[in-house]
Amino acid sequence: MAATTSAPLSRFLTFDREEWARLRANTPLTLTESDLDALRGLNERLSLEEVEQIYLPLSRLLNLHVRAVQSLYHASQTFLGNTAEKVPFIIGLGGSVAVGKSTTARVLQALLARWPSHPSVALVTTDGFLFPNSVLEARGLMQRKGFPESYDRAALVRFLADVKAGYPEVHAPVYSHQRYDIVPGVSQTVRHPDVVIVEGLNVLQAPPAGTVETQLFASDFFDYSIYVDADETHIRAWYIERFLRLRDTVFQDPDSYFHRYASLNEAEARETAAGIWSRINAVNLRENIEPTRFRAHLILHKGAEHRIERVQLRRV
Repeated sequence: MAATTSAPLSRFLTFDREEWARLRANTPLTLTESDLDALRGLNERLSLEEVEQIYLPLSRLLNLHVRAVQSLYHASQTFLGNTAEKVPFIIGLGGSVAVGKSTTARVLQALLARWPSHPSVALVTTDGFLFPNSVLEARGLMQRKGFPESYDRAALVRFLADVKAGYPEVHAPVYSHQRYDIVPGVSQTVRHPDVVIVEGLNVLQAPPAGTVETQLFASDFFDYSIYVDADETHIRAWYIERFLRLRDTVFQDPDSYFHRYASLNEAEARETAAGIWSRINAVNLRENIEPTRFRAHLILHKGAEHRIERVQLRRV
């Protein structure tokens, strides 16, 4: 009798666009074209078709997870004899600079807030937990901004712990991309939401080998995690194109930290952007961000046109 050959084991189920779209079931489309205009990021090409085929099935999946986790929490509280309110469901969303994380986070926030069982959905970016420039400069880390060591990880963990503890109000620092720095004295207030989306470069980072077991990481607080993926060649091209758009818009403001780039011609701007990508963003992607990809529960893989071509869903 001939021996049978087993298929290679994989932690993920992989869906092409059409297969994933069918999992929408009868989830209604609750966003309009005008809604998308407000949600699109700079240089993003997000269409209602993308929302229907990719994000509606994802919102349905997340809604099922939220309901399941809330039910489990209620069961635990019943066992303990407590009557505490439900705790927020926390979603971690990671990926490279310029891959479209912010747009994905905003679309998910808008869709999830339209489900009746969890209308309050907060979105927090980890940019607010970067150390101020004064601290980064003192530590020689300005050229490592966005790398794990440039974040106040203790403050981020405390924020997430307080959110999970169900505190009525939790405050997060605010980052200005125009100033390229933390805004002193300004904070974002999160008031006991049903769902919190935490978006950032290194949110899925795990403790390194040898870390003491009592040390907590942001990913320890996530109920679900998503990674926005693309080939590095595509992300590099998107980063350069975004830099050109910023040169013509935000950088023109004299108060912008990057105003010095406003007068570059196109060739100079492309060269500058490519240099920043190579020295900083590509290194961070390869060393810190991309290695966390397979820690996510779900991976959205984009093609060259920012269109999501396949979805990988973790089995366990």
